[in-house]
Amino acid sequence: MKLAHKTSSRGFTFGERVDGYDIPVLNERAVRAAAGVLLVGAMIAFMNAWLLGNFQPTRVFVVAFLLDFSVRLFAHPRYAPSLILGQWLVRRQQPEWVGAPQKRFAWAIGFVLAASMFYLVVLRQVIGPINILVCLSCLTLLFFESTCGICIGCHLYRWIRREPPQLCPGGACARTPESSPRTGGLQLASLALFAVAVAAVTLQVYRDPTPSAAAAATQPLTPPAAAARADSAIAQAEAERCKVPDFAKAIGHEALWKLHNKC
Repeated sequence: MKLAHKTSSRGFTFGERVDGYDIPVLNERAVRAAAGVLLVGAMIAFMNAWLLGNFQPTRVFVVAFLLDFSVRLFAHPRYAPSLILGQWLVRRQQPEWVGAPQKRFAWAIGFVLAASMFYLVVLRQVIGPINILVCLSCLTLLFFESTCGICIGCHLYRWIRREPPQLCPGGACARTPESSPRTGGLQLASLALFAVAVAAVTLQVYRDPTPSAAAAATQPLTPPAAAARADSAIAQAEAERCKVPDFAKAIGHEALWKLHNKC
């Protein structure tokens, strides 16, 4: 096993030229770390938009995402900010070299998604279901890349090119079905028991009264006038609580918001 590799990026070659490899390669560990960094930023922006109706973090992240992928594709991956940070995070780990051509195709998909979001969210400031679909697509790609090492774009590259890519992460290109570990009966039973336990806890949590309702049930009886004023105050507070925010109306989730908030 080689302990050291000489790398170079002469000319306009996409990726690194490493001794012992016939094609340009990239460090898979740095790529996954970079995907994790982008996933954190994407989740923060998405949750601000989804829960708070604040789309400013989304616009900032879309610009940063587009710039990062533009550098990856049109300059060189080694100069992309997220990959610089990812390389630093895994600097003490042995590099895992994977083929650069399929990564370039996968990143082109990310660039198209980023360009679409830039046009919709930043330039046109459109708010609607299409934004959510594109955001979820980006989150899905980043999640599988960072957590499982599964490059969905690389699999699409294989289907479109009709030829197996070289140097896939974890040797996935050369893996045969017989070599994959099988899921045993005890593992399936453990998974089923876990699902049943979570379902039981969920039913119990939703069956119990809310803390405010439980506190109201234990309060002593009051005179009719005081009770009427209390009921009026409770009704007013409930009406204020169930007032649908503007962001939920803007994205067409008024009914879903009421359902989630039990209104």
